[in-house]
Amino acid sequence: MTDDSHRFTSMYDGCRQRVWAYVVSRAGRQVADEVVSETFAIAWRRLDDVPEPALPWLLGVARNVLRDNIRAEIRRESLGAELRAWVEEDVAEQVAERLGVLKALTELPDGDREILILTAWQGLSPREAAGVVGCSQAAFRVRLHRARRRLKQEMETATRSRPRVRNLSEEWS
Repeated sequence: MTDDSHRFTSMYDGCRQRVWAYVVSRAGRQVADEVVSETFAIAWRRLDDVPEPALPWLLGVARNVLRDNIRAEIRRESLGAELRAWVEEDVAEQVAERLGVLKALTELPDGDREILILTAWQGLSPREAAGVVGCSQAAFRVRLHRARRRLKQEMETATRSRPRVRNLSEEWS
């Protein structure tokens, strides 16, 4: 057995139960085995970084693994909630609205479209976007206001010219 293998085995045998107890006290038995396994896998990969005594370092790693697992679970729950919201909302209405905005954007001059995309889709502040297009912040704000007004006009024009979809339930009443 190599020195590294012997050191790791000794550390594992001496600390595993205490790391497991720590994880159980923080997150319960259901996740303890997985977190302890991940903790010792990290310890093996970073064996040269493990100080003596190893227990405090291992508990810190276990704490970080738990935190990462909790964050991942929160992300999964958030994604699930977002997907459920999509299902519960009227997808056809959202698609029609998005298509209307995209169509209206295509009718705008390139300068207006660029300004709107920089602020709405790229999330730049007026100061940041002004730097991109090479104008003062005040001039950018005026251009943004005008571009928004023209976009609104285009969307209103598109809405008026769009044929109304018949509602069959109204006709059968």
